[in-house]
Amino acid sequence: SLLLQLQDTYSKSGIACLTGEEIGNSIQNLDEIESEDREADPCWQVKWHLGKLIKKIMSKSYEENISAINAERTLALSHTDRQQPRGAIHGAAAHLTGSNNRRSSLFTRLDFLPRKGFGHKINWESSRKTHLYNVELRNGELVIPQTGFYYIYSQIYFRFREDENEDSDSLGQIRNPKQLVQYIYRLTNYPEPILLMKSARTSCWSKKAEYGLYSTYQGGVFELKRQDRIFVSVSNSDLVDMEKEASFFGAFMI
Repeated sequence: SLLLQLQDTYSKSGIACLTGEEIGNSIQNLDEIESEDREADPCWQVKWHLGKLIKKIMSKSYEENISAINAERTLALSHTDRQQPRGAIHGAAAHLTGSNNRRSSLFTRLDFLPRKGFGHKINWESSRKTHLYNVELRNGELVIPQTGFYYIYSQIYFRFREDENEDSDSLGQIRNPKQLVQYIYRLTNYPEPILLMKSARTSCWSKKAEYGLYSTYQGGVFELKRQDRIFVSVSNSDLVDMEKEASFFGAFMI
């Protein structure tokens, strides 16, 4: 070691010249000692080498400690980044309800997509029963704020409407069956929409029947990426009743 080298280099009589002195002062004033006349102090060489040795040991110990601290700090920051990504939010939820206002603009055919989707997209609008928490509603679509797992759900209310112009002789006949389908899509950076879920049923109405109401509900957990968009489309949009308590769409982060 460096101490052993120093001991081999200098005799005990040489080290003895430091007896009674404070080594700390000698190290602190090392630069001043170097500037003095060496011949005037026979112990100068011993003091100078010993001071240099101690400074070297202290410097090496300091660098090792700093390296260890930086390594721990880097590891801690890396762990924090994994747990709480930059711009992380605490929870996200949305609940949209139907509205019978401006019904003509509530549905859009999916022809505008590069690959035609199914049905008519519902252009959800803000209402008194709409709840948005860290989620944006854009063009009837929910914009996902942060990557994670989300529970997505939707219910659509179908109401059969009597056609007053139909021939009364057809009373009692079974009408053509209607396929009622609800789709939930995901839009990403890819040009094609991704079908996440669909719920369907085929219903027949009789003119003698006093009912013609059907609801379809579906929900599931999906992993979504930041800036993904989700929306709902339906078949037979002319049969959809956008009553706010019966037709709704939402998602929340879990």
